[in-house]
Parts: sequence; structure tokens; C-alpha cells
Amino acid sequence: MKQIPYWLDTAPALPDRSGKDLPAEADVVVIGGGLTGLSTAYHTARKGARVVLVEKDKVGSGASGRNGSMCTQGLTISPGEARKRYGQERARELYDSFREAVDVVEELTRTEQIDCDFHRAGRLGVAFKPQHFESMRATQRDLADNFGHETQLLTRGELKAELGSDYYHGALLDPLSAALHVGKYVHGLAEAAERAGAEIHERNAATGLTRLPGGGFVVETLNGTIRAQQVMAATDAYTDKALPWFRKRLINVGSFIIVTEPLGEARAKELIPNARLVVDSKNIGHYIRLTPDNRLAFGGRARFAPSDPASDVKSGDILKREMTEIFPQLAGARVDYVWGGMVGFSWDRLPHAGEANGLYYSMGYCGHGVQMATYMGRAVAEMMDGRPEANPLRGLGFPKVPVPFYSGTPWFLPFGGAYYKVKDKLR
Repeated sequence: MKQIPYWLDTAPALPDRSGKDLPAEADVVVIGGGLTGLSTAYHTARKGARVVLVEKDKVGSGASGRNGSMCTQGLTISPGEARKRYGQERARELYDSFREAVDVVEELTRTEQIDCDFHRAGRLGVAFKPQHFESMRATQRDLADNFGHETQLLTRGELKAELGSDYYHGALLDPLSAALHVGKYVHGLAEAAERAGAEIHERNAATGLTRLPGGGFVVETLNGTIRAQQVMAATDAYTDKALPWFRKRLINVGSFIIVTEPLGEARAKELIPNARLVVDSKNIGHYIRLTPDNRLAFGGRARFAPSDPASDVKSGDILKREMTEIFPQLAGARVDYVWGGMVGFSWDRLPHAGEANGLYYSMGYCGHGVQMATYMGRAVAEMMDGRPEANPLRGLGFPKVPVPFYSGTPWFLPFGGAYYKVKDKLR
């Protein structure tokens, strides 16, 4: 069993972008080599700026290469909650930006010829409890009437044509959500950024940041310092002590994934006949999909613990047990991959982007990072070019004052996790 992300292991080999001389100056320095940073570097370089991206590991080594490889539509909160908070007009604007984000990924894969198996597979939101299905019925009407988005409601009987399991009570099908191979996508986006003129420096962590009185910053890295007119923080769940202001405003939650042995086309189709992306409605839920080579990827918040080799194995055991509860026919299937990673959450469960203390940022994707990180990289490039109105998340910035008694270590997660697990058991 490999303890590395399937998506990175099955993507083409990356070139070595470490050990290069760091230039003394740049127009823009991007900190972080995930999808946010790569998209920002790509779109900013295409505007003619000299862009340098520094990454403490390898591009895509954080959340961007460790996720469920889903590119789904829909807000990170319910449409009704969005309307309650922001009013119908603003809620519709936010929803449209999340929908457009999937289009941006598709456009990038086409224009830059990124071969990453992108296709509109459709997302099945499956109901864990009967009352969840009734909520989906109301959500379907709300999406159609107030957000201009058509979905399909599937009863428990109708769901049998989409899922080889009797575990759920129905589903809401969004036909426009997409699947892709995120490892290939990350690699392709890095190559596109370099073709546009951006420099990528791997294994070169940013260690400090000083704002200059006359404007601009000095960015300290392991391999030297660089002066830049603008700096973009694109570190999300992997934000460290070099950026303490952001670290105190994010909740980093562990998520874990297992991937089975190849099941063969016929067996895979018995599980998910139309290769949909499956996300269940539990509080401590699962995300499920087939891989391009007919394995089953099964993820979730198995344990409220950080990712390390021992923790990943324990989480993999839990996920294997939960997978076979949903798909008993996989009881004898071998697990070939297990890995973990961190997901960046904000306190209000929406992404945040803007400018803080002269520093541009976008983070807190709450599990919707593949599409929104790509989209927000493009938006930040526009913002740095003097167009703040390009930010679809304007007005939703992180609070100026951090949450009291919180320093960036989510000590409370095991307690919250235990509470929600009990709620899920009360069927």
C-alpha cells in the first residue's frame, strides 16, 4: 500500500525546479505552489509582469495534489444560508462565481492543452437520512427559482441506476460538475505558467516578509531574499508561521483518502454506472469517485488528527470499514493507496480573498479548492492590476481581529468531531 497521493503518483514526472538562483527583484512574488499560486502566476505573467513563485516543497504537494479530484459547482454553504446572510442578489452573484469557476478550469485545460481527463461527470449529492432528502427537494426548487440552476432529484428507487448501494435515501444530481485528474492538472498548469514567463522555485520556503516604507516587500526565503512590488499569499491550509496573520484566521482540518486496486470496467460500473462524483450529506461525510483506471477513491474526515504515516494508516483502516458499509461488494478489495492532507476552512465556511496589510491573498476554500483556487488566481491577477471589482469575494475578507484564544492550532476539532459523529449516528 502506497502512502502517497494516487493523483501525484500517476501523473507525469515533474521536472526538478529546485536549486535555481533567485533573482534580486520581481514585479510579483507568489508564495505557494498549489493551484491558487500557479493560477495567479500564470495569469499575472500573461499580463507581462515578471513573476517569481516560491514553494517550500514541490508544486501540488499540499492540498492541490491531495484532494478528491472533483471540480464541483455550488457554494460551500446552502443557497438558503447564503441568501439569509447576504440577500438574494449577492447570494446569486456568489453562486454564479462558483459556477463560472468550473468553466474557467475547463477553458484552461482546453486553451493550454492540459491533458487531465477533464469531463462533466455530474455530482450526486446523496442523502444519508430521509430528512436530508426532503431538504434536497427544497434545495432543488430554490436553485431553479432563485439561482437559475437546474438539477435533478432522484428518489431512492431512481438512485439505483446511478449507485450500486442501498445505503442512501435519494440524491440531487448536478449534471455540470466535472471530474479531472488533479495531478495531471497541477503539472499542466505549472508548465503553462512557465510558458507564460513565470519562474517557479521549489524547495525554497518563504521564511519572512518585510513591508518597505516606500512600497513593496522584501521576501526572505531559504535561498535568499527577493524584492517585489506585490506579493500574493497562496498557502491556504499549509500557511505556516511566516504568515501569522492568516494562520490565525484559518481552521485546518485533516482529510484522508483510500484508493482501491483496479476493479476492471465491469465491476467499476456496478458501483457507479455513470462515473458520477458522489458526496454524501453526513456531517462527517464522504466523497467518492472512480479513477480513470477504474479504481474507487473513497475519502472523508476519518479522524480529527494531523496527517502523518501512522495516522494515515489508522485513517485508512477506518475508511476501508466505512467503504464496505456502503459497498459491501468491496469487502475483499485490496487498498493500494492511502494518504492524508489538510483542508483550509474559514470560520464562516466561505473562501476569502483580497488585500490585507498590502498583501494579496486567497484561501479558505472549505473543500472546493480545485475550481475556486483556479478561478481566484485569475481574479487576484486582475486585482493586482488595479481591478478590485474582479474579486467575486469582495466584502467577505477575513476579520481584522482574530478569534480569541485561537493561534492557528484547532485544538477544538476532536470535540466538534465527536459531536457531529453522534449526530450522524442518530438516524
